[in-house]
Amino acid sequence: MARKRYAAAFTRRQAIVGAGASLVCLRARAATASTLLVTHPAGLAHDMGPAHVERPERLRAILRALDDARFAGLMRAEAPLAAQEALLRAHSFEHLARLAKSAPSEGYARIGSDVTMNGATHEATLRAAGGALAAVDAVMRGDAKNVFVAMRPPGHHATRDAPMGFCFFNNAAVAALHARAAHGASRVAIVDFDVHHGNGVQEIFWSDRNVLYASTHQMPLYPGTGAVSETGAHDTIVNAPLAKGDGGAQFREALASRILPRVDAFSPDLVILCAGFDAHLHDPLGGLRFVAEDFRDVTLRVMEIAARRCKGRIVSLLEGGYRPEDLARSVAAHVGALMEA
Repeated sequence: MARKRYAAAFTRRQAIVGAGASLVCLRARAATASTLLVTHPAGLAHDMGPAHVERPERLRAILRALDDARFAGLMRAEAPLAAQEALLRAHSFEHLARLAKSAPSEGYARIGSDVTMNGATHEATLRAAGGALAAVDAVMRGDAKNVFVAMRPPGHHATRDAPMGFCFFNNAAVAALHARAAHGASRVAIVDFDVHHGNGVQEIFWSDRNVLYASTHQMPLYPGTGAVSETGAHDTIVNAPLAKGDGGAQFREALASRILPRVDAFSPDLVILCAGFDAHLHDPLGGLRFVAEDFRDVTLRVMEIAARRCKGRIVSLLEGGYRPEDLARSVAAHVGALMEA
């Protein structure tokens, strides 16, 4: 009975936000394009409150940057609403129902210590997760070689049962489990280079031998997880913490010594990137010293493995990055690299 009640609450809310929504529609600008950009205006409507760092201007700045002529070759699609079935692979009924029922008709609703909703948030969360699902479909079906999902809110802190860290649904986890269920992927690798550790991804896949989670991040820093000793039940968790003040040299060393060899040896059928850009030296929430070229470099390194192991299939999901001008430059470097596939 409880499951039916939770499902009904979620379905009612999803029907409301989905009214008049368009299906994913690829608008190819070039017949030979290999990279797909997925986004949706709902990502601009989600608002955490006045002066919050996770604000619509983040996405607005990215979209302005990707409207430059050098990105004319991108294919583009709108993020659809995520299906309940796909969300339930990573999250509980209780979690879905709570988000569906918490959206305020006006103003803001606080649903956690660091998570706030406005009236547009629920649709944005469904489309952020839906964009991740559509991205997996595109690369697994061969419609694109790789995809960047430019949506907010981010996702890698969300646990199975709770939102946290500006995150509502764990988009990377939803995507990985969809790749398995809908496309028969045997192994999925998730590579996370956000300045914050993706505790939610780690928790969801702690006991899953067929998903590798590999993360570089600053430590100590929110949320406090991500030690080298955290390796999961089947040694499929790989953490490479960095210290405050570390820059591109230390990042490349962590990638070369710990992250990339494990991803390569795992031989994944798909690589998912938790693409956080808050390790940039000017970001207000971190203490690492990356520049845009570092994000281009890690993209190219992962692409080399993906080309060798999984036909180049990469799904990149926007996570952090809270100084819009630097975020836009970093994303441009990242997407520019993806387009070289």
